[in-house]
Formats: sequence, structure tokens, C-alpha cells
Amino acid sequence: MFKRIVGAAICFIMSFPVFAQEEEIRIQVLNQYEETLNNITITNAGKTTDYFADKTGFFTIQVVPSDSVTISHSGYSNISYTVASLKAKKTATLRKDFSWKDLMNPMFYIINGGLWLLLFIVFAETGLFVGFFLPGDSLLFVAGIYSSNLVHEFFKAFGIEHIRNEWIDLLLMTTLISLAGIVGNMVGYWFGRRIGPAMYSWKDRLLFKRKYLNDAHDFYEKHGGGAIIFARFLPVIRTFAPIVAGIVQMDRKKFMFYNIVGCVAWVVSMIFAGHFLQIWVRKQFGFELRDHLEMIIIIIVLVTTLPVAWKLLSGKSKKPTA
Repeated sequence: MFKRIVGAAICFIMSFPVFAQEEEIRIQVLNQYEETLNNITITNAGKTTDYFADKTGFFTIQVVPSDSVTISHSGYSNISYTVASLKAKKTATLRKDFSWKDLMNPMFYIINGGLWLLLFIVFAETGLFVGFFLPGDSLLFVAGIYSSNLVHEFFKAFGIEHIRNEWIDLLLMTTLISLAGIVGNMVGYWFGRRIGPAMYSWKDRLLFKRKYLNDAHDFYEKHGGGAIIFARFLPVIRTFAPIVAGIVQMDRKKFMFYNIVGCVAWVVSMIFAGHFLQIWVRKQFGFELRDHLEMIIIIIVLVTTLPVAWKLLSGKSKKPTA
């Protein structure tokens, strides 16, 4: 009788998770943009604990194997895993809640729209003259890193087997994006010839500022036909440059020459920079460039916007002469 009571008591005690044996596992937690999270909250066996990542971006967590693991982070949707699946994957992905700031993140477009949204954005930057706020340069740079995955979408859409080849993927990517950019500039040029002069009388709106049109006109007057090439590398300016070319009645053949050269140069430089810099950094320093995209994007934005900012500031500082 005594043995039965003791045995029952032991079974009762061991049935509580708090007395179960814990196990230590290491995991990395990312969001859908493949950005590493540095702090998370783990709920397991009825216990909630906060954890912080080490220098390598990994968390060392204590879990009860018999219970599921729920991972949470402020501003993200919670996700649950079994301990076995978490041990096998060693990586968990939390989905970040949408914010307007995401529209400036090129990974937002890669994840949610892929190749087709990328092509539309490149076209819209000049063809619809409302895309000046879109992350054109950084988007192409990131597209170069994910070139193989993006090209796979193209083959999949046409039911063609994708035999992955680095150079074929890059060639196809640059060709498709260049075509989108060239057609976009053509639409902008046509728009400028048709109703461009009337734009100078438009009132400022959310997606249109007359000041941007004036800046593009000044840039064009200074650099002539070469402005169509240079403008490709400058946010805002590249949106309005083809419109200004149409307004001033630039020769069509001359415009197309500069349009093609500028667009191909822009696309090739950005796509190839993203693709090969990722490979070089991995070989030389042993880490993935895609894990530090936020810093890369900031650098690209600064490099591409500083010339415009400098022009505007230097223009204001000049005193009119008699």
C-alpha cells in the first residue's frame, strides 16, 4: 500500500512541466526580410523568459522538450514550434507587422512582389513619374543578391525548367530590368512632349512637387543629353529627367541613345555590385552581406542622394550677382 502511494506521488510530481528536465538549444531568429532579431521572449512549459542574442546573432535558450515553444517580439506576430522542429531548423522566422517605413525597405518588395513587382517599380519610377519615393538603387542592389531566386520566378511563370547558372541569371535579370527602365523613360518622354509644359502650372500634391520638376530642368540644362545618363543614378532627378527631355523637344533618336546607355549602365552596375559584392564579402570575411542589408541600404541612399542635396544646398548658398 505504501509503495503504491509513493509511486503515485512520484508520477503526480513528474507530470508537472516545471519538474521536467530542460534542454539547451541554440537558434537564430529572423523576420521576413531576413533581418536578425537581437531580443526575443520565449514561452515554454508555462514559463516566459526574455533572451538576448550573442555576438553571432544566436540565442541559447532553455526548453522543456515535451512542450511547444512560442517565440514573440514586440511588433511581430507570435509563432510556435515543437522543440524537435526548432532543433532541426535552428532558425525561426517571425513576421513583422506592416508599417509605412517598410515601403522604404527593398526587401519588402522582394518578399511580397518578387520579380514582377521589381519590374513595375523600375518602370513606374519614370513611366508614371510618381515613383521618386521608391527605393530604386537599393532595390536593384538587393535584387543582385537574390538574382537566382528572382529569375526562378520568370522560368516558373512560363513553365520552363530553371537550370541555375550564375551568368545566365544575371544576363536575364539585367535584360528584363533594363527593358522596364527603357520603356519607362520612353513613356516619361512621351508624356513630356504631350502635356509636360502644363505641369509647371500644377499645384503641389502628395506625389508631385513642382520643385522636383524645376530641379530636373536645371540638371538637364547643365548637362545636356548626358543628363539622361547621369539622372539614372540620382533619385528624384531620374523620375523627371525624361519628362523634361520631352518638354524641351529633345530629338527622339538622341533621347533613345542616351536612354538605352543610361539605363543599361545603371542596371548592370547595381545588379552586378549586389551579386558579386555578396560573394566577395562571404569569401573574404565569412559573413553574409544580406544579414546587414539595413546598413547597406543606408549607405546606398546616402551615396545616391548626397549629390542632389549638395546641389540644392550649394544653389541656395550662392548669392545673386548684379
